[in-house]
Amino acid sequence: MGKRLYVGNLSYGVGDSELEQLFSAYGTVQSAQVVMDRDTGRSKGFGFVEMGNDQEAQAAIDGLNGMENNGRALTVNEARPKESGGRGGYGGGGYGGGKRGGGGGGYGGGGGRRY
Repeated sequence: MGKRLYVGNLSYGVGDSELEQLFSAYGTVQSAQVVMDRDTGRSKGFGFVEMGNDQEAQAAIDGLNGMENNGRALTVNEARPKESGGRGGYGGGGYGGGKRGGGGGGYGGGGGRRY
């Protein structure tokens, strides 16, 4: 299994194939995915790339972090596992927002996100 990288501050026009192409200069790209908004189908401006090994991943971080792409400075770093952090993800607060199984308080009465 390769090394998973977080890629932030992507232009909203960047798709999976463009993301893969950007990272392929640094090694084998096992997967590249721009995260899309489930409701609108638009890019959320970030994604994940899985490189073939640690050395390729580090080369991509060194080469692309802070680099300008489509007028935006990219943020590239090692992806953190979902379960760490204790923030509860994106489901918290609001009035539930129609999200299923979100587990974030429902009514939004104060709990929600923790910073």
